[in-house]
Amino acid sequence: MKKYKVIGPITQLLSMENLAVKGPLKDEELSVVENAGILIENEKIHTIGQYSDIVKKGTALDAESIELQGDHVCVPGFVDAHTHICFSGSRARDYAMRNAGKTYLEIAEAGGGIWDTVTQTRKAQQQELTSGVIKRANALLKSGITTIEVKSGYGLSVQEELKMLRAIKKANSNTAADLIATCLAGHMLPRDFEGDHKTYLEAISNSLFPILKEENLTNRIDAFIEKSAFLPSDIYPYFKKAKAMGFDITVHADQFSTGGSEVAVEMNAISADHLEASTEDEIEMLAKSNVISVALPGASIGLGCNFTPARKILDAGGGLAIASDWNPGSAPMGDLLTQACILGTFQKLSNTEVLAGITFRASAALNLKDRGKLSPGMLADFNLFQTDHFNEIFYHQGKLVPSQVWKRGKVVYNKHNNKNK
Repeated sequence: MKKYKVIGPITQLLSMENLAVKGPLKDEELSVVENAGILIENEKIHTIGQYSDIVKKGTALDAESIELQGDHVCVPGFVDAHTHICFSGSRARDYAMRNAGKTYLEIAEAGGGIWDTVTQTRKAQQQELTSGVIKRANALLKSGITTIEVKSGYGLSVQEELKMLRAIKKANSNTAADLIATCLAGHMLPRDFEGDHKTYLEAISNSLFPILKEENLTNRIDAFIEKSAFLPSDIYPYFKKAKAMGFDITVHADQFSTGGSEVAVEMNAISADHLEASTEDEIEMLAKSNVISVALPGASIGLGCNFTPARKILDAGGGLAIASDWNPGSAPMGDLLTQACILGTFQKLSNTEVLAGITFRASAALNLKDRGKLSPGMLADFNLFQTDHFNEIFYHQGKLVPSQVWKRGKVVYNKHNNKNK
């Protein structure tokens, strides 16, 4: 296998270079290279530019030539910065009950809700969870998502959280996508724990955090700050211990009530996710911070509630990523591009803002600096769409899927032979 590869000609290449992580983006700011080529060196981008120039450089380096036929638009590989794809069981009954008008409490009392998934996930063997993550990750990969954040949080005990995170780590070795694990042991107070919220979090952090470090299972700690989960006063000691041990912090914030985004800002979290209930005060607070706001339109669609105020966040100067929140309860769709396009329609986001939200701004929400843009030294993660203009990708709202998905310099999905490698 040769060290260098040349891919082209590409009708339009969107590198996403020279675009800010925070604030609004106009389509006129988008740099589009026409009749482009990509020179790959092993796993990374070596050069992008005019196809004729790239061919000359490739010839001098004895590069393998991969010539494309017809029109293609090239964009960076998508990044889904918030998922819960490690789980067992189904919550289809919850969905039906919710649409029939049942409340969250009524669904929970009938045996549904998060605790239902906890029960099913605890029953599953680690290998079963691993297989489920691989299956879902490969489905996302075919839609162009080359990096996927995956949370625990359906174990809610030391051993069960470890089972989930070990399953995610094993799955990461068996899919071409990069899986970024996050510990969400602070998802809710487990019903079988004899003690209060603070006692649970203290017990989990004392016993679980050292093993996460020892086994290199994750460098990210998340918690759900909500009246039905954990209050800010419960979470501060938990997050402070995590930060002292070198973990990055991310927060389920402002989904139904406010308070979580303030914790995210005070703890200098990498991201604050959900934000459907955020008001002008929270939006201003987030915009003035380094915290990336992550909109989860899949949860809004699944629950039938308001969307994250994405337009206001951007106009205030905040950084906005968009993720799927794929989970068995509130967001079972798992189709990032479709959800991002729908959010763009309802929040009046430019195509550039939507694309930024699922590429380099999503990378920033995971504290990853080596992907999300197509420029020298970045990972060669990109998607090829068979169309002549990038607007078509968003116009079709997820129905136009990549013809090829490249991950770390290799084709990992080709629509025409319909397989993951």
